[in-house]
Amino acid sequence: AGHSTAAASNALYRGNLARGQTGLSVAFDLPTQTGHDSDHVLARGEVGKVGVPVCHLGDMRALFDAIPLERMNTSMTINATAPWLLSLYVAVAEEQGADIAALQGTVQNDIVKEYLSRGTYICPPAPSLRMITDVAAWTREHLPKWNPVNICSYHLQEAGATPEEELAFALATACAVLDDLRAKVAPDHFPQMVGRISFFVNAGIRFVTEMCKMRAFAALWDEICATRYGVDEARYRRFRYGVQVNSLGLTEQQPENNVYRILLEMLAVTLSKSARARAVQL
Repeated sequence: AGHSTAAASNALYRGNLARGQTGLSVAFDLPTQTGHDSDHVLARGEVGKVGVPVCHLGDMRALFDAIPLERMNTSMTINATAPWLLSLYVAVAEEQGADIAALQGTVQNDIVKEYLSRGTYICPPAPSLRMITDVAAWTREHLPKWNPVNICSYHLQEAGATPEEELAFALATACAVLDDLRAKVAPDHFPQMVGRISFFVNAGIRFVTEMCKMRAFAALWDEICATRYGVDEARYRRFRYGVQVNSLGLTEQQPENNVYRILLEMLAVTLSKSARARAVQL
């Protein structure tokens, strides 16, 4: 999903695309996530470790060299520096001569969860929330096919939340984002923006609880969109989510056990007809 250098990541992408892959997923290293250049003293030992380092337009240009962005669907796992990374992505697409309105993809852009569970925030909460919704409002006008925020409940459970707490905090984050966004988008465009919100959910080992959690997520989101935000069209109230199985529930000592743990975790989010995951990472 992105590693070591922009050039190495580009080679990986091009190899995968040649074999039939149809979309791109970009993970950025910790210095990039926290707004530090690769040569910054705080970046030492972390450059290219958990993702690709991108410090400037040249890096982004190298990352997508010879890849037609207009034909891609690109997911970028980036939060605190999402406005800058998205702007660099758009700049490279413009250099390629792409129709910016045709760009498709997702930027995670959930800085609230960085306070709740991860820690790679830069600005205080209020400016962070403003950046989330500024990006969302900008995409509505210029990138209509783009998913501007991916609410992450996954990290909450990894940080110790129960499935019930994961559900509650994720929906609270979504409400905070939409409450702020409502003032920045015209009323007739707002339901479409609600429909572009997506979620990234944890699938833990507690089978019955996790299955009930996903049903509750879908039902509550539909209710919130209808009653709190007045969204009439059912398609804009759909709970759009992807899942990753719980990392902390897996074991290094007896890895063969992980196969069955992953199977149970996956089943919990695929059996419910009304709440099936759109994408599952095992």
